[in-house]
Amino acid sequence: MGLLDNMKAKLGPARDKVSDLARQHGDKVHHGLDKAAKAVDDRTKHKYSDKIHAGTGKAKEAMDRLAHRDEHPEGTPGARPNPPTPPQGPPPAS
Repeated sequence: MGLLDNMKAKLGPARDKVSDLARQHGDKVHHGLDKAAKAVDDRTKHKYSDKIHAGTGKAKEAMDRLAHRDEHPEGTPGARPNPPTPPQGPPPAS
């Protein structure tokens, strides 16, 4: 068993625990992100509002992905979406 396999085996339960916590406390985390974003936005006198809101949105999306990582978009647990298919046709000429 290689080092990477060993690490994955040991981190698997931790990843599951984090996912469970994200499901249980996602609303509290979202509230904390909003509160932190407002505090930073106020301290910077709204100079970086667009960047703060973009970062907050990305953090919320990551939290949602973590909380629902075992669900397929149709809601079937454990299913993974199909990988993107490569484009069809000849390669572009250089």
